[in-house]
Amino acid sequence: MSETDKRGRLESDPFGARVTASGSVLISRGGRLVTTVRGRAAERLADALERAADDDRATQLLLAKATGHYKH
Repeated sequence: MSETDKRGRLESDPFGARVTASGSVLISRGGRLVTTVRGRAAERLADALERAADDDRATQLLLAKATGHYKH
């Protein structure tokens, strides 16, 4: 992750995600809810997360972008 996460934050403090029955995606970090993605954006995110299921790096980048905390 050195190219996109120079401080290693996505490895030391990773995002977590859960798709609800209603289709929303709940994104958490450090045990706290960061954001909820709903609607068409949630559908796209859930599909992308499913495709990236075997790639932790890609999953973390998707979640970081979805939260808007990608550049921090």
